[in-house]
Amino acid sequence: MLAVAILAGMALAIYRFVQSNILALRISSEITASDARYDALRDLLMTQWQSLAPGSGALTGEALKVNDVSRDQITWTCGAGPGLLTRYAAGDFIVSMRVRPESEKSDRVDLGFLRKPQEDRSFTNVHETWVPLLENIRSLQIRYFDPRLNTWQDKWTDNVTLPRLVKVTVERKDASVPWEAIIPLGRTPL
Repeated sequence: MLAVAILAGMALAIYRFVQSNILALRISSEITASDARYDALRDLLMTQWQSLAPGSGALTGEALKVNDVSRDQITWTCGAGPGLLTRYAAGDFIVSMRVRPESEKSDRVDLGFLRKPQEDRSFTNVHETWVPLLENIRSLQIRYFDPRLNTWQDKWTDNVTLPRLVKVTVERKDASVPWEAIIPLGRTPL
């Protein structure tokens, strides 16, 4: 009976050890998957914005606060490719990265791209499409570095030049520290 009790105690200890390791692995893989989505967003924005040509209003941005929460928006013009998340779109599109509520009755806010054909001048949004990128975020803040003033700006309205850097900050609900990426728009020599 003593041997059976010892074996039962060992089996219980091994079971608890394996169970806690499986839980730690599951949590770690969820965090890694979430971080990978943010890294993919940074890579997507870098690819898209570094291919923009200055002039003709290629990139504009405005600061917006709703209930003391930053919900900025950045808009650019592009053809088929990463900005549209499609390879075969015909013509140029106006793409805006912004936040919007998941639904009318939800408190959750999602980050995504709002796409619209450039030649569509209608006041309706019948040709707009929403592409969600990140779900359930708190806020989006975008800042633009102007090398002429050597400062970060809240909005970008210059239709002739592009900012040197764009800083995107997303306050996540699943992390205590906001995610931040600084994307260079102009290539700089090493």
